[in-house]
Amino acid sequence: MLRQLLNDESGVIISAELVLVLTIAVLAMVVGLAEVAVAVNTELNDVSNAIGALNQSYAFSGFSGFGGNNGKVKSFFAGTTFIDAIDDCDTNTTCDIVAGASAAATTE
Repeated sequence: MLRQLLNDESGVIISAELVLVLTIAVLAMVVGLAEVAVAVNTELNDVSNAIGALNQSYAFSGFSGFGGNNGKVKSFFAGTTFIDAIDDCDTNTTCDIVAGASAAATTE
């Protein structure tokens, strides 16, 4: 019975094919997930560029109220203005994160 078990090779081909197919599947999955990571980083960079391009400036004018015939000021409120200055994040048009650590290290 032990000799019959040692001489039995009916599962060897199936095991070898299964190892080959699973190896190819794992390699394809690694490449696919790496491309998904690049695509997600690119889309997040696009979102950050869109948020950085928003103009957050605002302004409103003041008002004043004068009373009757004497022309005295009853109330007065000054207007205000805020102008959004351009900083480094607003002009980000590169994909340094997607390029990888080696590209980011060489540009700094």
